[in-house]
Amino acid sequence: MPEKRTLFMGNNKMTKEEELTRYMTLIEQYKEQMNALEMQSGYVQAAINDYNKAKMTLEQLGKVNKGDEILLPIGGSTFIYASAKDPSKVLFDIGSGFVAEKTFQDAIKKIDERIEDLQKTMEKMSTMMQQLQNEATDMSMKAQSLISMGGQ
Repeated sequence: MPEKRTLFMGNNKMTKEEELTRYMTLIEQYKEQMNALEMQSGYVQAAINDYNKAKMTLEQLGKVNKGDEILLPIGGSTFIYASAKDPSKVLFDIGSGFVAEKTFQDAIKKIDERIEDLQKTMEKMSTMMQQLQNEATDMSMKAQSLISMGGQ
């Protein structure tokens, strides 16, 4: 029967098995947090892509004259024929179901600001994922060290 070893963690005594269980639990928690961040990162990237598409559409509308017939993207790679009533004005969502009329240049500027904010969010999420990965690696190395101690 293997000898039971006691490891000291602060004021608490932990057996080798308890310590190993603790490390494995932490590793699992880090993996779950990383998976959640990856999912959120996907949503943020989708929002960035959506804003980039809107920006491209606005830039094309800037070349359109009043009354011109245009193909208007409505999402899902679907377009409708439309007539440009006043391409110099854009209705822009300002939150809580409210829209504001803006020039297309102002709308593009706001879109660029939102894209920049989302990219900063992506960078923060990437940093958090890297920190979690580092912690999981550290816990894994500690667990491996405990396992390799075996019956010593």
